[in-house]
Amino acid sequence: MPKAQAHLAGARLAGMPGRFDGMYVSPMQRARDTAAIIGQSFPDRHFEVVDDLAECVPPTWRTDVIKDYSRKEQADCKAQLDRDFARFFKPAIGSPQRDLLVCHGDVIRYLVTRALRVDTKAWLEMSVGNASITVVRVQPDGRMKVISVGDVGHIPPNLQSGATGDPDRSLAVPALR
Repeated sequence: MPKAQAHLAGARLAGMPGRFDGMYVSPMQRARDTAAIIGQSFPDRHFEVVDDLAECVPPTWRTDVIKDYSRKEQADCKAQLDRDFARFFKPAIGSPQRDLLVCHGDVIRYLVTRALRVDTKAWLEMSVGNASITVVRVQPDGRMKVISVGDVGHIPPNLQSGATGDPDRSLAVPALR
């Protein structure tokens, strides 16, 4: 299922207007596998591995989630993700810039809270599905517009996964009556 999701995401991204100026991927294996499949839709391009896009667990109000992580691990994660935000969420100099980041949901959700200028501990209050697309526009003056979060419209319902709160889906073909 992850391969099909990645192929569908690649096709959707390739069909979007404009060209990606930068294509970046987490060093985590699942993200790299997804990027390799998405990259098939961009044969003349390659992804740059960015260590700071690695999945980690930033601070949250949910003690059940962070109980196995030290405060230092959480603080280190927050610093890492803040570096990502500083690098990728700034106004372009000169012409508009479009970047594609392939990374895990924890990273995406944290970056969205930063773009929204809300408490970053709220990152677990949203969910993003596997191979979903999140779009954030950075205005020339630095203001941010969150256009979409966790969009899975390119993935048929029976292939969607990863979003918490979603019921388990059967991959069986429904019987015709």
